[in-house]
Amino acid sequence: VQLQASGGGLVQPGGSLRLSCAVSGFNLDYYSIGWFRQVPGKEREEVSCINSSDGRTFNVDSAKGRFTISRDNAKNTVYLQMNNLKPEDTAVYSCATKPCSAYDCNDVRCPAEYFGQGTQVTVSS
Repeated sequence: VQLQASGGGLVQPGGSLRLSCAVSGFNLDYYSIGWFRQVPGKEREEVSCINSSDGRTFNVDSAKGRFTISRDNAKNTVYLQMNNLKPEDTAVYSCATKPCSAYDCNDVRCPAEYFGQGTQVTVSS
């Protein structure tokens, strides 16, 4: 199982970035995927996830209306479109598998399993 996040960078407040999570070693059709972020010294936070079963998506409150998660199973890739970025969005972003098709991906009974290497997002003027 491998996941590799990419697409991070330096962007000004109000700008946009699209992150990609390329997966290999498993069938993406059967896995929910979550995007997480972490700032040094703080707990890792899940910001968005997408169900494997029905494609429903869920965002943390701070990301609602700004972040959109999507998946292209044919390309083995999950995306996170981030708009109207704020300095507090600065973090290392990573993606993870959530093998829990019986529950929505934001359910506490759907924990993350495998994490990939992250990509740095810095929002600063």
